[in-house]
Amino acid sequence: MHELDQVVLTTDIPEHDLKAGDIGTIVLVHGEHEGYEIEFVTLGGKTIAVVTVTASQVRPIREQEIAHARPIAAV
Repeated sequence: MHELDQVVLTTDIPEHDLKAGDIGTIVLVHGEHEGYEIEFVTLGGKTIAVVTVTASQVRPIREQEIAHARPIAAV
């Protein structure tokens, strides 16, 4: 996974109202891919969080997957 790749969150991050399955964009790779800064945005384009995660907390998007919309707490 590299900068600007879209990835799928594999764990909930409740303090940011993020849930496993949410899609974000890698904005920074830490070290030898030990961790990542991920930006999560609404479908309207508003950033809701930029979080640091470990490599085990995200995975690449798979070709056979489809995005799903869900409401979040007030942005």
